[in-house]
Amino acid sequence: MNKSRRKTIKYLGQGIVSASALGIAGTMMSCDSKAAKDFQKGYEDGLNDKMKKPFFDISLAQWSLHKSFFGDALKDGFGAFGKALASDPDSLLRGVLDPIDFPSIAKKDFGLDAVEFVNTFYYSKAKDMAYLKDLKDRCDSEGVKAVLIMCDALGDLGDLDGEKRAKAVINHHPWVDAAKYLGCHAIRVNAAGTGTEDEVRSAAIQGLGALTEYGKKNDINIIVENHGGYSSDGSWLASVMAGVNDSYCGTLPDFGNFCIERNEDFSCKKEYDRYKGTAELMPYAKGISAKTHDFDEEGNETHTDYRKMLQIVKDAGYTGYIDIEYEGQTMSEADGIKATKALLEKIGAELA
Repeated sequence: MNKSRRKTIKYLGQGIVSASALGIAGTMMSCDSKAAKDFQKGYEDGLNDKMKKPFFDISLAQWSLHKSFFGDALKDGFGAFGKALASDPDSLLRGVLDPIDFPSIAKKDFGLDAVEFVNTFYYSKAKDMAYLKDLKDRCDSEGVKAVLIMCDALGDLGDLDGEKRAKAVINHHPWVDAAKYLGCHAIRVNAAGTGTEDEVRSAAIQGLGALTEYGKKNDINIIVENHGGYSSDGSWLASVMAGVNDSYCGTLPDFGNFCIERNEDFSCKKEYDRYKGTAELMPYAKGISAKTHDFDEEGNETHTDYRKMLQIVKDAGYTGYIDIEYEGQTMSEADGIKATKALLEKIGAELA
């Protein structure tokens, strides 16, 4: 086939859809020019909508699969879980999935190329360089970005006791080191403590400030989630951020974690307005958690208005990662992750 004939076929192939559209538009034009214009605009809008992507990136929070990693390790309650975590953390990994496979799971099962680790799945591995190398190699081989490590069970950074607070800061150091090695930009921590609002605020500013100094030396951000207690009060946590006043210390607003106080049955007794709280935390946000529990028939989350919430995020100028964190009971973890992903992609594209 000669070169000019190949070009002709190429151009004809590219023109099939547009020619068809023009043919319809031309027919409409002969009857009603307004209809033709409306058709053309609708057609172009449809193409644009198809090409739109969310204004943010999507990552997978490892906690979305905690049942699959821990299995029945939580059946005896958090007291027994905490005891085992301190004495034999690997014994808690009783699920059908292995945490070392998380990067591959995110990519192959959910089509996601960014992950957010949780330290309790790797509690004995913070200084295990052979294990961390394996984990990093798996990220690299899958083309998966390690975004951050969520850190729990390391002591209270807002402890009123100075020695305990200092110990908590030191306990986080190995996870800062691990995050740096894995290529993360941050570790997520908690601003917890026992005392009055003002007392815990002052202690948290000191604890976070000290940890941020270590993080800064390693180019790792220290970001705080609204995670119960005072930290779920958006104005309180924002005041802590203002007190630390360091660009390496920020927030990770969680759309569903605004319960300040719970009843004995774990139902929420006192809840902060989630939209107000998110708006207050967004000026400091270096990560966001899209918490989901239940969905209606149209795929909308029933506890959080995601259009309203993502508009708040967009208005703040945020374009970084939003993680999927499904914690529902009405569908499998895999289905919950997929439903959350679909919701984020849909509304994120609408607002793009």
